[in-house]
Amino acid sequence: MAKKSVIERNRKRQRLADKYAAKRAALKAIAKDEGASPEDRFNAWLKLAELPRNSSPTRVKLRCDVSGRARGNYRKFRLSRIALRELASQGQIPGMVKSSW
Repeated sequence: MAKKSVIERNRKRQRLADKYAAKRAALKAIAKDEGASPEDRFNAWLKLAELPRNSSPTRVKLRCDVSGRARGNYRKFRLSRIALRELASQGQIPGMVKSSW
């Protein structure tokens, strides 16, 4: 299990990314608009740089919802490989069966 502080830090980053998503998208649209004046584009980039660093979605780490593990995760299930195997063996994941031959 990952440290609780690390898990909470990641949750905080996710909340900030969700909060600033619309503002960030609007500023990026202005900054990349070729028809806008160079001053407006430059000001949009400056305002974008003033946003909190943790509000960027790339700062959010994919972590397991069960254990908080940062490595070996399946995006589809949002689970680490270890938690996925345990839950599949217990029959908790619909449609997933342990293979045997």
